[in-house]
Order: sequence, then structure tokens, then C-alpha cells
Amino acid sequence: MLPVRLDRADPRPLGTQLADQVRQLVLDGALAPQDRMPATRRLAAELGVSRTVVTQAFDQLLAEGWLEARQGAGTWVAGGPASRRATPARRRTSGRERALVPLDAGTPWIDPRHQAVWRRAWREVSAATPPRGYDDARGLPELRALLAERLGRTRGLAVDADRVRVTGGTGAGLRHLLAVLAPGAVALEDPGYRAAVATVRGSGRPVRDLPALEPVTELDGCAAAYVTPAHQHPLGRVLPASDRLRLLATARRDQAVVIEDDYDSEFRYDVAPVPALASLDRGRVAYLGTASKAILPSLRLGWAVVPDGLLDAFDAHRALTHDAPPWPVQRALVTLLRDGYVDAVVRSARRVYAERAPRVVAALSPYAELAGPVAGMYSTWLLPHARAVRARAAAEQAGFRVNLLRDYCRTARLSGLVVGFGGPTDAELDRALGVLAGALNSCN
Repeated sequence: MLPVRLDRADPRPLGTQLADQVRQLVLDGALAPQDRMPATRRLAAELGVSRTVVTQAFDQLLAEGWLEARQGAGTWVAGGPASRRATPARRRTSGRERALVPLDAGTPWIDPRHQAVWRRAWREVSAATPPRGYDDARGLPELRALLAERLGRTRGLAVDADRVRVTGGTGAGLRHLLAVLAPGAVALEDPGYRAAVATVRGSGRPVRDLPALEPVTELDGCAAAYVTPAHQHPLGRVLPASDRLRLLATARRDQAVVIEDDYDSEFRYDVAPVPALASLDRGRVAYLGTASKAILPSLRLGWAVVPDGLLDAFDAHRALTHDAPPWPVQRALVTLLRDGYVDAVVRSARRVYAERAPRVVAALSPYAELAGPVAGMYSTWLLPHARAVRARAAAEQAGFRVNLLRDYCRTARLSGLVVGFGGPTDAELDRALGVLAGALNSCN
């Protein structure tokens, strides 16, 4: 999907808008020489316009020399003088200064067709009257009501609005929980979410490793266990029902809180999303959700459903520290939820991920083993560490950032690559997969 936005309120024809934006993408370096352009029929469907609009734009760019057509092979960004003039800064620099296209587990694909609602949300913010002082640390009441409705509808978590708390993302919710838990270590999955490990360590609490693929049978001495049961990060497994029940029973016996990070459960396309673990035991599970994967990482917005026994202390700590998300961001999210933007973006992204995932599997499965089911916006591949390092180096040389599985491990002896496919364009993804496959093939 090309990162373009067509505005029907713009007096310019849609074909002209599309041609202008593709031309600018080449000038900015977002499209590089020899990048393959999407098929006209598919791009038209993605943009919600007729195929004629796309064909006219491509014909104009072909005539100007920005694109070139190859018989039987589609349309490509030209490698002639126009493209060479547009070589971006990231390709002129080298080493750590170069900006790499992220193929990570956390960068989502955002459908540009829904930008009208996005803009309307911020217009409403500009016209609204902000609070005179610090606003409610729990979050805007109307936002908490919308989030409660969404949690019940999409995650099977029946909760009243007065039990939902708006946070500055998953990390902020975790920090406040750590401040009010009983003394003790926190058990975290290994391999697991690196930011959560850093947050726990930053709080001064010891970290205990939980082997990610083994049942949890002992939490003695732990104040909490942090898990990603709907889509284990980064191995991809869904926590089986029997292991869910065993985890909850162990937490009850050892008086530990289970912290559920439900970071991308809405993006399953192989099966229906698995209900939240918190739906099985509201009194034992603290639920954390995030807007980063469905809306935009830089919103830095999330939500928490905290067990009743911790809720008062959680609220008091947040009020004391004034650590609440900015009012304008919360107010914008009210509109995005109310007017259907979030649902629409999730549906669009799910379709894109479902289309891209088989391409990733087809490219990499001859050379590596999948660590778990492909869901959401990334896949994890097992292979020897030396081969993974060489593949990552080849990707970096070509302008892409790919993470090593070893970097998510503490005591686990696993190695491979974590390959995200939400952030790049289709052309970038195809090019990156070609680079990774070529590097892994050369290692055989």
C-alpha cells in the first residue's frame, strides 16, 4: 500500500493528486529506483477509486520518466536521472546515522483512506474547551465509557466504565501497577517484551524469567507475572486454555497478580481473537491495552482494567504524580472511537496483514522455521544465530532494520529473526524479503 491520501474536497482531480504524491514519494526517497509499484487494480481498490484514476496517474508519471513499464512485469520506479536526483539522505549516509525502514513487531499499517475522520477528530479538539487545571487522572469519562464498550465487544471483557483507566500507553500502566504491588519480584516471559523488562528493572524489582513456552506452575515470592497470552511476544503462540487456567490457579495460590499485556489481539486473521485472560478472573488479572497498534504508536495512549484490590492505590499514585495522558489526545480518541475510525482501521489492517503474511512465509520458509503461528503484524523465525546476524546485516545494508530473536532472550537459548510487515510499503516489503531470502540462501 502506498502512503498516499486522496482528498475529494481538493479541487484537483484525483489522478493529479495521486501523481503528485507518488512523485513526491520518489523525491523524498520513500520510493527508490527499481521499487515495484502496486498493480493498478489493487491500488484502486485500496484507495477506493476507479482504476481509471490510477491508470491516468501512472500514465502521467510514465510520460514524465518517474516510472517505467516492463512488459509482463508491471510498473517500476525508474532508475534514470529523475530518480537519481531524488536519492534520499538516508541512502547517502551510512552506519548508525542512516534511517532504516523498520521491519519490527510494533510498527502498524495505517489505512490512509480514513484520514477524514482523523482530521475531524483534531478539529473537534481545537474547538473544545480544555479543563482549567489538571484533568481527572482516571481519564475522560466519555473515553472510559467508549473503551469499556469496546473491551466488552472485542475482548469479551465485561467491565463498567468506572473501572477503566486511561494511561500513557502500556509502559505507563505497568509503571503505576509496579508502584502499588506488594513487595517482590516480577516474573516475565523469556523471550519477551524488552520494554517491560526494562520497566520492571527500572522500578527496582527483581526480574524472574518464565520460559515462554512452558506452563507457569510456580510464582512463589513474586508480586506479579507479566504475560502476553493472546499473542506471545515475540514467539507468536496463543496461550492454551489449560495453561491459562494453570497460570491463574498458580497466581491465586502464590498470591501474585497476573498482568496481561493485550497488545495486538485484534489483528488475528487465522482465527477469531481469543477472549482476554482478564475475562476469566477480574480479581486476579490486571489488563493492559494500547492504541499503538490500532491507531498510532506516537499517540502514547493505552488503558488499564485494574483489580479492585489495587484500584484505589493505583488512582492515588497517578493523581499524586500527575501522570495522565494529555487531554487533547484523549479528546481526539473519543472522536476516533465514536465515529468508527478505530474499527475501520483495524479491519483494513487485518486484511493487509492477512495478505502480506503468506508472502513473508513463502519467502522465508525455505530457509528458517516458524516459531509460532503468523498473526498480527510480524512473524518470528528460528535459525542459527550466525545466519541470523548475517541476514540482519544484509538487510541493514539494503536500508532495512530487522531484529534478532536473541535480543529478546535473557536465559532462553533461542536464535533467529523477528520480521515485521506492518510498517513498510508493499514495494519495500518485497524488496526486504528478497534481501533476506538472498542472504539466507547464500548461507546454505
